[in-house]
Amino acid sequence: MTTILGTVACPFQRRPPRRVSRPHKQSEGLTAPPAAPAGRVPRVARLLALAIRLQQLVQARVIANYAALAALGHVSRARVTQILNLLLLAPDIQEALLFLPRTERGRDPIHLRQLQRLALVADWKEQRKLWQALLANKGSTQDR
Repeated sequence: MTTILGTVACPFQRRPPRRVSRPHKQSEGLTAPPAAPAGRVPRVARLLALAIRLQQLVQARVIANYAALAALGHVSRARVTQILNLLLLAPDIQEALLFLPRTERGRDPIHLRQLQRLALVADWKEQRKLWQALLANKGSTQDR
């Protein structure tokens, strides 16, 4: 085995040192970005938004069917049905759910189980009566 000794030249350019960023002074007229709103979006509002999106995906044939949705979401088909049943609510109830005030602390005032009972009623007028009763009951429970 022969060993060859020699020099290998590897040209390279040295990078200039990185600049350390310093806090900038705020220019006049510029304001800080608005702070994130306090609290969290209620769970039923997020679930309804998810139901709307899932329905769009199925209608556009991006997803084949609800069973495929369940498989993609790693949930049961029954859970997908529970979420999509929110679309059976009257449009004004859906709008009210989407614009529920943020929950700042504690539990959400309205739960999916309560809405499942409303979604079983086919008549939107009856749904609205039940919705108003739910809201009245929620208000009296919070005052305690």
